[in-house]
Amino acid sequence: MSQLLRVQNFTVSQDGFGAGEGQSLERPFGHADPGALFSWAGATASWPGRTEPGGSRGLDDYLTRDFSHGIGAEIMGRNKFGPQRGPWQDEEWRGWWGDEPPFHTPVFVLTHHPRPSFTLSDTTFHFVSGDPAEVLAQAKEAARGQDVRLGGGTTVVREFLAAGLVDTLHVAVSQVKLGSGVRLWESPEELLDRYHLDVVPSPSGVTHHLFWRK
Repeated sequence: MSQLLRVQNFTVSQDGFGAGEGQSLERPFGHADPGALFSWAGATASWPGRTEPGGSRGLDDYLTRDFSHGIGAEIMGRNKFGPQRGPWQDEEWRGWWGDEPPFHTPVFVLTHHPRPSFTLSDTTFHFVSGDPAEVLAQAKEAARGQDVRLGGGTTVVREFLAAGLVDTLHVAVSQVKLGSGVRLWESPEELLDRYHLDVVPSPSGVTHHLFWRK
């Protein structure tokens, strides 16, 4: 069985932005409100951060529950890992997620600035450079036969799409408008020369766009 590169539960605004402007330690998504952008997933019964019983079922919950199924490694951009730019000023920074990152797999962080790997709980972060195909080859080897998730951010997803490496893509389009930031697309129709597409509205208000290679 071939290993897939999958984008899962990637949420964009109604006007196509995956993050706002002005990322900082206090605002990982810039001027975008993550509570509004990701409310569809946070309301589900399977949301990993849920501290109380309950939550919605149905399509949103199914997609949230499927997030880690069959995934053996993750690739992410440096901006998803943290707000630092340029050479690493503070290697004590170990990501937004605390001592229990939600990945449970090796994670490959794209950066031009070397840094030693480290492990938190069952997640090991590796800091790598190279073109998308080279990084994907490393991640597939670490995934040991399972699929690789492309976690973002938006610029990284666009780079791997441009390289023709993404096999399946799930984008949840929120009702929120951002007006500016880092844009995934002007329209999902931009991908229809390469992908099939099913569009499925959810009662939560998001619209799920499910792409797979032609």
